[in-house]
Amino acid sequence: MIIRTATEDDAEAIGQMWERLVAYHHALDPALPPAARGGGKVYAKRILQRLNDPLTRILVAQSDEQLVGYVLAVIVDIIPDMFVQENSGFLADIYVEDTHRRHGVGRGLVAAIQAWLTENHIASMEWHVAHNNTAGRAFWEAVGGRGVLIRMRADLTEQGG
Repeated sequence: MIIRTATEDDAEAIGQMWERLVAYHHALDPALPPAARGGGKVYAKRILQRLNDPLTRILVAQSDEQLVGYVLAVIVDIIPDMFVQENSGFLADIYVEDTHRRHGVGRGLVAAIQAWLTENHIASMEWHVAHNNTAGRAFWEAVGGRGVLIRMRADLTEQGG
């Protein structure tokens, strides 16, 4: 397996993987939104727009000339200005094809992003993981993640509104 920086030629495949990522999460919890019609193509266009952004890193995992995963991370200031400012890494998306899960692909992608962030003097990285994604939560704990905040939701239409 090779982990490398994404290129323009990868954008369409990344968009297709994004659609599978969204479908996976929607199947776990219907409260998570499904992809809009053409959402993968929109995502691919956004990938193309970010390829040369110095604060964004998009990597792909390749096995036998086929893409089997990707990760997108950014360097951001995620703290409102009333707090002490600290740039952080934000891992926006990561996906590994079913056939390549539990073979180190996800760990390799995360390690490569962590190395990039460290090279850029970033001391922490954050991400979101769906509450119902027990496999994802276990993965993130295995690579050193820990819970910091819990995002909650109340569906107002079900409260007798």
